[in-house]
Amino acid sequence: MENKAETQEAIQIQGEVVRKLKSEKASKDQIDKEVAKLLELKAQIGGDNVKHQFVLKTAKGTRDYNPKQMAIRERVFSTIIGCFKRHGAETIDTPVFELKETLTGKYGEDSKLIYDLKDQGGELLSLRYDLTVPFARYLAMNKITNIKRYHIAKVYRRDNPAMTRGRYREFYQCDFDIAGQYDAMIPDAECLKIVHDILSELDLGDFQIKVNDRRILDGMFAVCGVPDDKFRTICSTVDKLDKMPWEDVRKEMVNEKGLSEEAADQIGEYVSLKGGMELAERLLQDHKMCRSTQACAGLSDIKLLFSYLQLFQVTDKVVFDLSLARGLDYYTGIIYEGVLTQAGVAPGSTEAQNGVPAEESVSVGSVAGGGRYDGLVGMFDPKGRKVPCVGVSIGIERIFSILEQKAEASTEKVRTTEVQVMVASAQKNLLEDRLRLLTELWNAGIKAEVMYKKNPKLLSQLQHCEESGIPLVAILGEQELKDGVVKLRVVASREEVDVSRAALIDEIRRRTS
Repeated sequence: MENKAETQEAIQIQGEVVRKLKSEKASKDQIDKEVAKLLELKAQIGGDNVKHQFVLKTAKGTRDYNPKQMAIRERVFSTIIGCFKRHGAETIDTPVFELKETLTGKYGEDSKLIYDLKDQGGELLSLRYDLTVPFARYLAMNKITNIKRYHIAKVYRRDNPAMTRGRYREFYQCDFDIAGQYDAMIPDAECLKIVHDILSELDLGDFQIKVNDRRILDGMFAVCGVPDDKFRTICSTVDKLDKMPWEDVRKEMVNEKGLSEEAADQIGEYVSLKGGMELAERLLQDHKMCRSTQACAGLSDIKLLFSYLQLFQVTDKVVFDLSLARGLDYYTGIIYEGVLTQAGVAPGSTEAQNGVPAEESVSVGSVAGGGRYDGLVGMFDPKGRKVPCVGVSIGIERIFSILEQKAEASTEKVRTTEVQVMVASAQKNLLEDRLRLLTELWNAGIKAEVMYKKNPKLLSQLQHCEESGIPLVAILGEQELKDGVVKLRVVASREEVDVSRAALIDEIRRRTS
């Protein structure tokens, strides 16, 4: 026992060593060496004939979903998929892990959040970080030049999780993308219409869709005196404006990124601008912006975009916002983000790795984001052939955080099953008759169940229906069997009616349609 106590003490000490090295951001080799020592010590304890004490918890940044939470989630998925299908999308799936080189260099400063897998025999693999890069790889690999697709699947980010704000290490993304060579801004406007429709249908509260263009940002950086090699890193800093005051963003640009104060101040003047088509027209006349061909092209497209958005009847929710940057490297044109604006929800960045102070009961950040990425597919094509793409990602976890909290606050019961009718008996020794009727209902496509007891009490069966929200009870008794009828009870009103066995299925369908 003494040796075991000494080993446990050594494990604690070695654990502190490992934690200290990680906090100091020591080299990977050094950390791996100390982790190996820690595992060796733990193996010594494991070798004893002592029952191992498991820690019953989910891994950091992950969670379980109970039936009530899954019922809410399924309704959200149904709404989103319904919208995607309404706009003519088909669906695909891709592996949960990709070759590491497929993902490397596509996410800018966020690449450090990619989960690398241990080499299992020749291929260096990583868990997918999003669904966009795998989609681009899929298009290039299969030589597809046009497709309208949606993809709903889990992605993984080695992030610092904030569970209360819907930020996880494992989470779903719901993506809609249009790939192909089309006339300017028509597919882009449709993506914004989709964001508008989904956020409206989910009834999350007031929202705003911010739009900008990477070409406008790059042109703005150029005319403000930002060196070419600092465009992406300054863009990542501007991306923090929705959760940091301008003074802090400016300080990061100047002190950490090495930008001149004059250039930072000029950027500050532009990124405070917000508006609509009139702002794009004004900037096209701006004496500095008009010097950038890139910026002018972006501003002309913003004007065209707003003309289509007027036809789609969504301009009341869309704002042209020059502070919107979106940190991912692969965007080449229009970019956008859907943000909830009602009280109780703090605006924040769509990207899961960015956070906001959690002062409100629900503080979730943006709930949709996307943009145009015309060069990504060409990175994978051996001949560099480009397939223009534009898409949107719905932040399902953040939406779910809001709806889950709303459900908790509501008195309305969330049904976790879809059972339409309970087959019950009023007397003993009727199990076989219940099972025969149950089979008839199942075969007719009716969602039905029985209690798994030979002789359940009628009161218990009725109470189960009330607790589970089952709307109807089909009650069998000896008299009903003799008369060839079933007593159909409406649980909510307690109304009962005798229905002939032949008409029962039609009656259940009529009452539950």
